[in-house]
Amino acid sequence: MCGIAGFANLNDNFQNREIQYRNIIDKMKDSLGHRGPDDRGTYLGKHAVLGHTRLSIIDLLTGHLPLTRMFRGAKFTITYNGELYNMKPLKNELIKLGYDFITSSDAEVALIAYIAYKEEFITKLNGIFAFAIYDEEKESLLLFRDQLGVKPCFYVYQNDTLYFASEIKALFAHPDIHPVLDSKGLTKLLALGPARPCGDGIFQNVLEVLPGHYLEFNKNGLFDHCYWTLKARHHKDSYKETVEKVRFLLEDAVKLQLLSDVPISTFLSGGIDSSIVTAIAARELKKESTPLSTYSFDFTDNQKYYQQNSFQPSLDRPFVDIMVNEYHTNHTYLECDYTSLFDHLVPATLARDFPCMADVEASLLYFCKLVSKNHKVTLTGECADEIFGGYPWFLRYQTEEFDNFPWSNDMSSRTLLLNNDLAQLPLLECSKEHYLNTLWEAPICEEDTENNKIRQISYLNMRWFMITLLERMDRTSMNSGLEARVPFADYRIVEYLYNIPWEMKAHNGKEKGLLRDAFSDLLPEQILNRKKSPYPKTYHPAYEMRLKEELLNLIKDSSQPINQILDRKKVLKVMGTDLDYCHPWYGQLMAGPQLLAYYIQMNAWLKAIDPTFV
Repeated sequence: MCGIAGFANLNDNFQNREIQYRNIIDKMKDSLGHRGPDDRGTYLGKHAVLGHTRLSIIDLLTGHLPLTRMFRGAKFTITYNGELYNMKPLKNELIKLGYDFITSSDAEVALIAYIAYKEEFITKLNGIFAFAIYDEEKESLLLFRDQLGVKPCFYVYQNDTLYFASEIKALFAHPDIHPVLDSKGLTKLLALGPARPCGDGIFQNVLEVLPGHYLEFNKNGLFDHCYWTLKARHHKDSYKETVEKVRFLLEDAVKLQLLSDVPISTFLSGGIDSSIVTAIAARELKKESTPLSTYSFDFTDNQKYYQQNSFQPSLDRPFVDIMVNEYHTNHTYLECDYTSLFDHLVPATLARDFPCMADVEASLLYFCKLVSKNHKVTLTGECADEIFGGYPWFLRYQTEEFDNFPWSNDMSSRTLLLNNDLAQLPLLECSKEHYLNTLWEAPICEEDTENNKIRQISYLNMRWFMITLLERMDRTSMNSGLEARVPFADYRIVEYLYNIPWEMKAHNGKEKGLLRDAFSDLLPEQILNRKKSPYPKTYHPAYEMRLKEELLNLIKDSSQPINQILDRKKVLKVMGTDLDYCHPWYGQLMAGPQLLAYYIQMNAWLKAIDPTFV
C-alpha cells in the first residue's frame, strides 16, 4: 500500500514553474508519508504532476513509482496505491501479447494492461486499488478505484484543474484547496457520522471517486464512468452448490491475498470470520513450512470489568486460545490500557480526517502501530457480516419496517448535547433522505421479488456500514505503514452473496449459517458455534471518568471550537448521570462513552482542520 497525490491542468504548463510545483507536490507527499515510509517519487510533466509515497510489499528493489513507460512515441505514467492479486496471470497474458516488463511490480502490470486494453483493462483487475494514469497520447488523466472502495481516492475539480489524493489532508496541503464547511456538510457530519455518503468528502467541493468507478479528465472536462456494479439475478443454485461455491470463492480469495514479498500475518479475534481467514492462511503457509503469525486485541483489565450484554456476549481470549492451539500460529496477545486508548483518540481523528468510531478506532490505531513493528501485511475478517447478514438488524429487517438506517435508527443521542441552533438542523431528515435514496438505488430482481428485501438491506450495509469499516481499516493500518487486506471484500464473493436468499444465509436459523456450513470441517466446534461478539470495548470505569473530565475541561474553555457545537448546560446535566452502555449510537457502539469520545474528537478535528464555515 502507498499514498498517491497529484494534479492536472491541460491548459497549463507545470514545467515552466518546475521548482514551485515540485515544492507543492512534496508538501502533498509529506502529508501522506505515513502511508509509504519506504520510498518517494514525483513525475512532473507538462500538464500533470503525480506524487507517490511507497510501502514496499511487492518488488522490493525495482518498484519505484511513479512509473513511466513509452509506447507509440507517447508516455504513460502511473502512481499506484493497492495490490493486484491476479497480477501473475494477467502479466502472463500481456507477455503473450508481446509486451515486456522492466520491473516485477503489480503497478507496472496495471499500466501495461491499460496500454494494451485502454479503459477496458479495469474489468480484468482483482485487487484493492486506487491509482492515477496520465496518458500523454490522449492528453488525459484517469483515476481508478476498486470495486468495493477498499482503497481511497479523494478529488477536487475547480478552475480547470483536477486535484487528487489518497487522503483529504493531502488535498489541503495544496495552496489552492481550502477546507470549507457549509451547513449541508455539517448536517451530514452530525446526522451520519462516523459514516459519510458514498463519494462525498463532506467539505465543500471535496468528492471521492465512487467504488467501481473511474474518472476521465481531458480537454472536454471531467467524466465519471461506472465499470462495475452489483446485479440482481435469481439465485438458482441448490444449498449444497451454494455452500461449495462460497467455500471455493473464499478459499481462492485468501490464497490470492497471500501474494507478498514480505511475511504475512492475520488479525485473529476468535470469531468465525477471522478464524476462517486464519485457518486457510495457516494451512496454505504450512505447505511452504512457514508458520503464520497472528494477533489478537483486548483491553487491559477487561476480564475484571467486562459486563456481559447482548451486544458483547463473550470475551475473545478463550476462543483465540483455541484457534492458536489448533493451527499452531505464532501468536501475539496485544492489550491497550485506558490511558493509551484515550491518548489515541486525537491521533485517530487526524488519521481519518474526521471524527470517527471513537475508542474502537483509537485502539485499532494503537494496535496497528504495534503490529507494524513486525509485519507490513495482515489479513482481516472485515466485511463478512455485511455480506453474510451477521448483524442483528438483518433479521429484524425481514419483519420490521424501517424509515431510517437500522444501525442508527434512534437520533435522540445525536441531538442530546447540541446547542439550540444546531439542534434545529434537519439531522433526522438528512439521515432518512440518504437511507431512502440508497434503498432506491439497490438492484432488485423482478423475477425473484420475494428476496428483494434481503438485497436491499445487503446493499444498504455495503454502501454505508461496510464502506465506513473499510475506511476505518485503511486509515488505522496505513497510518503506521501496515497493509490490511480484506478477503471477504473480493468482488466475486460480494457479487455471489448479493442474490443468495436469507433462508440460505441464515441456514437452520443460525446467524451466518451458510458461512458456518461452508467451513464446518476447518474450525473447532467451539469456534463454529460461537455467537457473534463485536470488536472489544473497554469497560474500565477510569476511561469513562477520563472522558468526562476532558469534555468538561473543553466546554469550560471558551476558546475550544467544540463550544460552537455543544450546549454547556446540557453537557453538565449529562455528566451527572450514568452513561448508557447498552443503548446503540452507531451500529453496536454504545451511546454514552462513545458519544463523549466523539465530541472530544470533533474538537480536535476542528482545531486541526480549522475550516471556514459558510
